[in-house]
Amino acid sequence: MAFIEVRDLVVEFTRITEEGVETAGKRAVDGVSLDVERGSFVSVIGMNGSGKSTMAKCLNGLIIPTSGTVTVDGMDTRDDSRIWDIRRRVGMVFQNPDNQIVSSIVEDDVAFGPENLGIPPAEIRERVDRALKQVNMYEHRLKGAHMLSGGQKQRIAIAGAVAMRPDCIVFDEPTAMLDPKGRESVMSIIRQLNSEGITAILITHFMSEAAQADRIVVLKNGKVLADRTPREIFSDRELIRDAGLELPPVIQLREELGMPDSVMTAEDMIDELRKQCQ
Repeated sequence: MAFIEVRDLVVEFTRITEEGVETAGKRAVDGVSLDVERGSFVSVIGMNGSGKSTMAKCLNGLIIPTSGTVTVDGMDTRDDSRIWDIRRRVGMVFQNPDNQIVSSIVEDDVAFGPENLGIPPAEIRERVDRALKQVNMYEHRLKGAHMLSGGQKQRIAIAGAVAMRPDCIVFDEPTAMLDPKGRESVMSIIRQLNSEGITAILITHFMSEAAQADRIVVLKNGKVLADRTPREIFSDRELIRDAGLELPPVIQLREELGMPDSVMTAEDMIDELRKQCQ
């Protein structure tokens, strides 16, 4: 059994008319089925309005399906008695870190989640220190959160999720508000966490970020358009065009230079150029 199983997931948002009548609204997710294996790195991409962020919020019970099921480690997100167990296993990091920071001091913010779980103080201290070191923010632990840059705030938001000791973290557009340096820093942390065994699910509109995952799920109009490896996805120009997406800049350059399909990242390209220069 997969760690996360999504079966025939449908999410419909209702709307209220001026007369106060509730009617069916947009179907944001329309019959999605997929599995996420423990320890994997999955990216979900699609145009704005494709349903990717709505689906992401279903993975730890922030949104309950209109129909269909989402199970986490065998637990159904519709089961109110298991919702906190589910959220301990699946953490969330959102686009705007300011919406997640709840304390004025960095280390207090990272401790917030474990404190609400009733973790003993000594263990909280250990979790906070370890999480801050994992995101390279330990030296900022006593600073005010308002003094941090956007990228630093996002790292603190990730540390807060890590301190909960989840099996999986869903990153919902975590780099959308950051500059290129901040984006690369956050992506480096995501790759490192995944290498340490944390299941990573990345919702992104940056194709260069999606290319770093083991697998990419493409959504369009709330449906799964494709579910393949990055190499297979970005080798299918018709699929990319149908999904309303673009090739990552590295792959565009790779094709112009006639490099092999194995070149997927900037690091791959540097290695290939070195080989060609030898």
